[in-house]
Amino acid sequence: MIIDTHMHIFDEKYQNPDDVVEEALKNDVKKMIAVGYDKKTSLQAIELANKYEFIYASVGLHPSEVLKEIDENLEWLEKCLNEPKVIAIGEIGLDYYWDKSFKEQQKMFFKKQIEIAKRNNLPIIVHCRDAIQDCFDILKDEKVSGVLHCYSGSYEMAKEFVKRGFYLGIGGVVTFKNANEIKKVVKDIDLSFLLSETDSPYLTPVPFRGKINQPAYTKYVVMEIANIKGVSCEYVCSKIENNVKKLFKI
Repeated sequence: MIIDTHMHIFDEKYQNPDDVVEEALKNDVKKMIAVGYDKKTSLQAIELANKYEFIYASVGLHPSEVLKEIDENLEWLEKCLNEPKVIAIGEIGLDYYWDKSFKEQQKMFFKKQIEIAKRNNLPIIVHCRDAIQDCFDILKDEKVSGVLHCYSGSYEMAKEFVKRGFYLGIGGVVTFKNANEIKKVVKDIDLSFLLSETDSPYLTPVPFRGKINQPAYTKYVVMEIANIKGVSCEYVCSKIENNVKKLFKI
């Protein structure tokens, strides 16, 4: 069984999400996590999870969305946690790639959502782009479990996160020819700390680069992890399934 631990197939880029789900199942992707990034998409993730037994939801406020947020206490997020298919808080975190002018607001909402996760005994799904040190500084002493979604940091930082029990989300980038750093991370970090994901509709793996990503393509991520590790795809899937059970309790 293949698991896509991070997808957004409620996105308007998909004409028919049901077809996307069907294609995933044909490609042995039997569990998926729909990940919200604001109130609207978090509710969409829950709706999708409630429709399919094998889809789960994560809810949260993405760092790029914090300036639009009018509910400073994130009461909507707390309400989402009453839904039984919600298994994580995310995606949350820091993103300095496009705009560094509101770092403090990002940090404030990141910390608030970590506290919500801790109060509700839920793991977090962390978005971290061009902000790895600040992300680490916030997380290093927190008693919270989670995954660094679409991990893009160095091998050295990967070791530090793993030491603290965090998992690393591996997506389509690992299939790119010149993605040397993430290939090194996959090679040298134990499989017990890796998760497979797509971030659909983004970061489409080889051989479909340039097209809209979908959960069915998780198998290409798994194949590349297996190739780098020198093990079978079945072994990779088994280890990742065990990791998913440990982290998300599903």
